[in-house]
Amino acid sequence: MVLIEASEESGSPDLPAYMDHLAQRLWTPSLVVCLDSGCANYDQLWLTTSLRRPLQQRDDRAGPGGGRPFGQRLWRRAVELPASSAKLLSRIEDEVTGAITPPELYAQVPPDRIAQARDVANALGEKIAGSYPFARGVKPVVDDPTELILNKTWRPQLAITGIEGLPQPENAGNVQLPFTTASLSLRLPPTLDDSKAGALLQKLLTEKPPYGAQVELKVRSANMGWNAPALAPWLEKSLAAASQATFGQPPAYMGEGGSIPFMAMLGERFPKTQFVITGVLGPHSNAHGPNEFLHIPTAKRVTAAVARVLADHNSQV
Repeated sequence: MVLIEASEESGSPDLPAYMDHLAQRLWTPSLVVCLDSGCANYDQLWLTTSLRRPLQQRDDRAGPGGGRPFGQRLWRRAVELPASSAKLLSRIEDEVTGAITPPELYAQVPPDRIAQARDVANALGEKIAGSYPFARGVKPVVDDPTELILNKTWRPQLAITGIEGLPQPENAGNVQLPFTTASLSLRLPPTLDDSKAGALLQKLLTEKPPYGAQVELKVRSANMGWNAPALAPWLEKSLAAASQATFGQPPAYMGEGGSIPFMAMLGERFPKTQFVITGVLGPHSNAHGPNEFLHIPTAKRVTAAVARVLADHNSQV
């Protein structure tokens, strides 16, 4: 039986219904393979160990302190905010370091994930920061590559993804803005309870706002994060052999900073299932862009490696 699902980029909202409807025919899989993840280089097989969960919000404001320009940033804020808005956002984020301030928005990083991050940092070094399109003179908040990996994969991070109510610079006048609406995206650790995080943000951003500004917060969507279960001995051995045979290198294990919505659903539905999450979204891949790039040799090697794993799996069942 083949079940084809084609709405992953919009959150796969219909997949759980089909999984429920076809449960008797699908049974419980012993192995799930996902080919929608990334790779940090094209030299070895990369296995994704965790995915952060996104929390999307609308932050509607009116009255004093309502208008503020935001600087979109990767590791460091590029534009300072007006005092009232900076006061409000500093309840969530340190405006100097970019670190999320409430301890409730963090989760304990498993020791094995820290060890894997350290292994990847030792292998990639400066390439980790070098893979991001920094403007001239801009640098990461920290230099330690292990910390950069953990920041990306297991620590919360805030981004302002859209603003309504600000005029174009050429049309801007020296006047008070009646309102602004900002879209906030908060990436949360894989194992954090998103409902508690949403309730905390509601309290932090709406209670006693600075200068009496009117603030309304709406959570638009929240997807679950995912942390891979421990590999069965046969699968760990199979992945090592497959990577060695196809790339001539051992496999690498690292979390991703984004999400694959249906992975958490499958992990929750099939807690005893083994997972292989890999992909070809590596350097210069420009995922989802009009000039999306695919490294053909890596795609062939990943295909061959997965085929070997499936063959090994067949000998287990």
